[in-house]
Amino acid sequence: MSTGMDEARAKLLEYRASIDNLDAALIHILAERFRCTKAVGALKAAYKMPAADPEREKQQIARLRRLADESRLDPDFAEKLLTFITREVIRHHEAIADQHSANNGG
Repeated sequence: MSTGMDEARAKLLEYRASIDNLDAALIHILAERFRCTKAVGALKAAYKMPAADPEREKQQIARLRRLADESRLDPDFAEKLLTFITREVIRHHEAIADQHSANNGG
């Protein structure tokens, strides 16, 4: 095997280790984000606020598209990711509201 190929494989392992670390960080960050949004869902349920906030979502999309562009990340990808996360958050908020309503007779 050539020295060039050995160096390439070593570099590949190094890149993959970094990717694995970043994937772990993303999961931890998402878990923390969902802990926060769960608290938001409980607050909304307690005060009978709607699960979705279209104006906030619109602002967040614009903000994250701008951040993605500044970071040289495809803004369309960032929007798709945020939309996916937001849908999941809304689903959680609706479940929390349903549970709150059931626990409070209503």
